[in-house]
Amino acid sequence: MTVITFQGEHGSFSEQAGHQQFGAGAHTVSCKTFEELFSSLDDDRAALGVVPVENSAAGSINKASDLLLNHDLRIQGEIMLRVQLNLLTVPGNGGKIKQVRSHPQALSQCEGFLNRNCLEAVPWYNTAGSAKDLTACPEPNVGVIASYLAAEIYGLEIVQRNIEDMSYNYTRFVVIGKGETGQTQNAKTSIVFTTPHNPDGLSTCIREFADRKIKLLRLVSRPRRDYPWQYVFYMDVEGHWREPDCGAAILGLVNHAAFVKMLGSYPAAVQPIEDRYAQKVMLQD
Repeated sequence: MTVITFQGEHGSFSEQAGHQQFGAGAHTVSCKTFEELFSSLDDDRAALGVVPVENSAAGSINKASDLLLNHDLRIQGEIMLRVQLNLLTVPGNGGKIKQVRSHPQALSQCEGFLNRNCLEAVPWYNTAGSAKDLTACPEPNVGVIASYLAAEIYGLEIVQRNIEDMSYNYTRFVVIGKGETGQTQNAKTSIVFTTPHNPDGLSTCIREFADRKIKLLRLVSRPRRDYPWQYVFYMDVEGHWREPDCGAAILGLVNHAAFVKMLGSYPAAVQPIEDRYAQKVMLQD
């Protein structure tokens, strides 16, 4: 059975993304840190990893970007997960909640709901971890914000669904592992590169894709840790590197850039995607 690793407690959105991609029966293994996840792939304790790279509301996840640069792994797939935040508590205590625990980002994304209901927000290390800890030490006045999967795993009551302030809240995950995927339709290619220190360094690199009518999907910069005040650029473009135009553009990028690393060509996720755990709960009502 294929082992798929993710960062966080069981019931996290990363694990939910893994189930969305590989099915509810997928053999998912929790890692405490992103570093542990990447190491599990390096030494073959796992075949694939599910890693969040950006959120539609909060932006890029920098730790994941840094590790993709520093490890010899390839992106093999993409997952778009609708992040649906839910108020959970110990069964029977739905009307008694005064304090709500969760990861600071989840709390901030539900700030309007918490303020309207006069609920105290208490930061916790992890969304699924807040659910796990409440089940281990039940408190009648405490609720948590977490996923549908966390409610299912830890036996908590869903008091209210979809309490996030922004309904269009997606996290983009990538599936990473050793080796590359074959050429597919609707592909996306991810690259990281640095530019020469001259005025048109970046524009010259990007022009290789624009001149071939290849759509630029994402471009973000990160500081180079080994060179202060210099930056690396993470870029996603449409197409597979084996396609003639895309391959020629990448070759042109190599000729102009100071450094280029291919992160992978892989099937792009189709948007929008409804969360199957939400559908499951709705059908049970």
